[in-house]
Amino acid sequence: MKMKWLIYLAMFTIVTVLSGCEPLMVLDPKGPQAKTQANDIMISIFIMSFIVIVVFGLLLFMLIKFRASKQSKDYEPPHIEGNPIVEAICVGVPVIIVIVLSIMSVKSNYKVEATPKGYGDQEPLIIYAATSNWKWHFSYPEEDIETVNYLYIPTNRPIEFRLYSYGPITSFWIPQLGGQKYAMSDMVNTLHLAADVPGEYMGRNANFSGKGFAENTFNVKAMSKEKYDEWVEEVKKTAKPLTEEKFDELLEPGHVGQSTFTGTHLDYAPAPEGENAGHHHGSNTKDNSKGAEEEDHENH
Repeated sequence: MKMKWLIYLAMFTIVTVLSGCEPLMVLDPKGPQAKTQANDIMISIFIMSFIVIVVFGLLLFMLIKFRASKQSKDYEPPHIEGNPIVEAICVGVPVIIVIVLSIMSVKSNYKVEATPKGYGDQEPLIIYAATSNWKWHFSYPEEDIETVNYLYIPTNRPIEFRLYSYGPITSFWIPQLGGQKYAMSDMVNTLHLAADVPGEYMGRNANFSGKGFAENTFNVKAMSKEKYDEWVEEVKKTAKPLTEEKFDELLEPGHVGQSTFTGTHLDYAPAPEGENAGHHHGSNTKDNSKGAEEEDHENH
């Protein structure tokens, strides 16, 4: 009787606790990339749940069927050879599961790395997302504006984020719009996202980067194209220009609030891509030195 009431109490506790939980952000997608990843997560959960239920069911069956009996102490069970069917199941099923998950992961990876489904005929909005200790700098070259620690994007338009860092490696992540991707110094990583639903979302650095990591977050607001255009016009009328001195000040380690500027830092501190990429720095220096030596030799 006590065991019965303990089971009821456990069930009541689980139901009351879980009823107060909000849905996980990664399972509440607001864009095509996030939907693809949420579907993969749910399929993985169902597969793993099925495996756990089967394994525990077999364990319970074995414990009941082959529990201790009243055999004499001298009893020796008969010798039984391995069962090829059971062995094939024990080896084959895990192999099949791994193959299914691998195929699903590869297909999903190709989808989320490409332009979001349904947006292939649109020109993406390019936003440079740079990070420094412990803040985010968002440059809109198309609009010639820049924001700090907040991001406004239009809905129903593909967004191409170009990620890099002015400090340690960080990870750009908006859980309800897509998966995370690293931002590193001396190179640019590209992340394709889109928002189908207007709303406010949380973004953050998902990679530990020092004592200020916990507050290395940013707010994201997705809005209609009309409202987005109105915001851009308002910024151009009211915001102050981003000077090189101000940008250097923002790069200093520390936390700051949200800021808005006209112009971007890309004019005097370009992103590390193309000729400005880190892996080109050595070759460019070498070529320049070689050219200088040749010129000096010709002068002599």
